[in-house]
Amino acid sequence: MGKEKVHINIVVIGHVDSGKSTTTGHLIYKCGGIDKRTIEKFEKEAQEMGKGSFKYAWVLDK
Repeated sequence: MGKEKVHINIVVIGHVDSGKSTTTGHLIYKCGGIDKRTIEKFEKEAQEMGKGSFKYAWVLDK
């Protein structure tokens, strides 16, 4: 039997535009929940729109 992944529930609270989605997306990426290729795609799209810092936020939004 393979290793079981541990699941946790988290709550992120903050004001509008305080970086909740960006922080959570970065955490998901760092924990291996999304691959580097996808982050690079989001980064390219975000830079084309002039919103380079949105690459991690889009992990949750797309």
